[in-house]
Amino acid sequence: MRGYIRTILASAALLAGGASPLTAASSHSAQSAPSAAAALPRLDTTAIAKARYGNDAAWYQQRIPFFESADPQIDAVYYYRWGLFRAHQRDLGTQGYITTEFADDVGWQRHPFASLNDASGFHIAEGRWLNDRRFTDDYINFMYEGGNDRHFTDHMADSVWGRYLVDGDRDAVLAHLGTMRHVYRLWDEKFDFAKGLYFVEPLLDATEYTVSSIDASGGKDGFRGGDSFRPSVNSYMFANARALSRMAEMAGDFAMAKEYADRAEALRTRVLEDLWSPKLGHFVDRYQVSNEHVKYWDQIRNRELVGYLPWMFDLVPDEAQYAGAWAHLLDPNSLAGKAGMRTVEQSYEYYMRQYRYLGTAPECQWNGPIWPYQTTQVLTGMANLLDHYDRKGPVTRSDYMRLLRQYTTMHYQGEGRTARLDLEEDYHPETGKPIVGLDRSHHYFHSGYLDLVLTGLVGIRPRADDVLEVNPLLPAAGDPQALGWFHIERVPYHGHAVSVTWDADGKRYGRKGLTIAVDGRDVAHRDDLGRIEVPLARKANAPVIRETNLAVQLVRGNFPKASASSGTEAENLHDGIDGRAWFYPELPNGWDSASGRAEQWYAVDFGKTVALGAAELAFFADGGKFAAPRKVRVEAWRDGGWHVVATPAAAPLANGVTRLRWTPVQAERIRVVMTPAGRKAIRLAELKAFAR
Repeated sequence: MRGYIRTILASAALLAGGASPLTAASSHSAQSAPSAAAALPRLDTTAIAKARYGNDAAWYQQRIPFFESADPQIDAVYYYRWGLFRAHQRDLGTQGYITTEFADDVGWQRHPFASLNDASGFHIAEGRWLNDRRFTDDYINFMYEGGNDRHFTDHMADSVWGRYLVDGDRDAVLAHLGTMRHVYRLWDEKFDFAKGLYFVEPLLDATEYTVSSIDASGGKDGFRGGDSFRPSVNSYMFANARALSRMAEMAGDFAMAKEYADRAEALRTRVLEDLWSPKLGHFVDRYQVSNEHVKYWDQIRNRELVGYLPWMFDLVPDEAQYAGAWAHLLDPNSLAGKAGMRTVEQSYEYYMRQYRYLGTAPECQWNGPIWPYQTTQVLTGMANLLDHYDRKGPVTRSDYMRLLRQYTTMHYQGEGRTARLDLEEDYHPETGKPIVGLDRSHHYFHSGYLDLVLTGLVGIRPRADDVLEVNPLLPAAGDPQALGWFHIERVPYHGHAVSVTWDADGKRYGRKGLTIAVDGRDVAHRDDLGRIEVPLARKANAPVIRETNLAVQLVRGNFPKASASSGTEAENLHDGIDGRAWFYPELPNGWDSASGRAEQWYAVDFGKTVALGAAELAFFADGGKFAAPRKVRVEAWRDGGWHVVATPAAAPLANGVTRLRWTPVQAERIRVVMTPAGRKAIRLAELKAFAR
């Protein structure tokens, strides 16, 4: 399966910092040591963070890997997606952070947390590349300490294993092994023991209005119903079983390791034998339901994008008959829309028929629209195909970059200079315009992008052993989709900081070819595109540092309770301490004051005496109605009155976080008093309080 050039550096020399001997099988282009004149690229991360994030730059400065390339649109979306990740971190207080899918509340979320499990694999895959491990660590802990209600299918155990491939933290990956096993067995309720496959209603597979659900209704509906043996759920359970087997082996439980390895292989066999359609040359659903419209075990009649999910987890063998399925993705008469990947081919009888509305606005359906969710899954599968399958069918690296760029464009709303970044729920496959477009749809975190850049375009292929492997999926120079240069730095990998640099002609960075650096040291180079493998002994990760936000409240009416000088509606008050902070004008969130010159205040009553030594204030400004206050002071209620604890000289940040500290005091309440700027209203996106 792997016919490629390997570039190996001796690990002892790498760790000692000396000259590194290098072997390159069947390659004369690889080189071992940089010339004395070749300097490693260094990005001005302070300037980039400021340019991309304005006053909120501090959050990103030491956390994200910094990236630049010859494609400014990819660069812009790369940084937008880190902003999206940050906006979807909800602070639960003592339970730490979780990652949300919708920025605000929806009816089907897990209350009161606003968590959903269907996109958890994307959230973890993105977050594993953050240098601050707290966010993904907290999220995994939350999900395996009761947060995963299995409302939807997921591949969470596999994504936890994927996180381990990046950070190498043995304790973290094994922390919830028992619970993972329990959750896996709960899915027995959706397992047909006679057929050896899992089935699910498409709605609970996060894909309502698919072929199986629409046809099971006789074409009349498709929101509910249509239980089927699907490539998705069976691929997820295959990947989860394989991950559990690997974790169990690491933990020394070899009986469990064998049990789940056997489960994974049994699922692989059944998917290949029963969900592959020789007629359609595609992986498809079989009906588990039987009624007057459809019959048990019959296959659905059209190809869907979900048929590529087995490649996302390397379930598919390296055989030509399977690789041929990728022709449908490139076929304008099948799954290739002008603007993106159709979720079902356009020959389907009910292709793009709109069944469901919220009022007059179209609601979500999967009978043709582009979904970033499945676009991410398919691009992940395609990257696997291109990276380590010999039989790639019609798919090329040029196709990967073209489709990645097509997906990149989808993040933009509007045209030209007025275009803004705002990813929504689903899109028309011919125009690329949003379909749903509801208030909840703005800045939707139901997909991945950063992981596609890091594992695909940049080509970092995380591994469980002590090897750093890089294989950028870029076409050769001269191809319309070629990328002349890129550089990424501060990528966390096995406790190290990794940089990858590509320069097709040497004009950008002063050295032609692909260069890998670890902890600031140039360790491997080749003059052309290709695979590099570097032995790399892992180091301990930086410790996860946590502090507890004392002010957050998820349940309206409970302590802590907010009060204010104006804007005293219950929901308005609650939004200032709901654990959410972002600065998107399309998504109002936070406490809003009345406008005018009068001094305003916002207070939080803890319902008990607590230690207070710091606060964070996040103010929103839009250049119109809202502006950050001209000045603030923080007061604590103790001994029957308000006492000033902090009076910063500088004005608080607009669209950023102002951290204030003071000598810790015992207090029952905290209050921030604000002097408006002009007659502008104040929006306090979030107030946080800490013991120190």
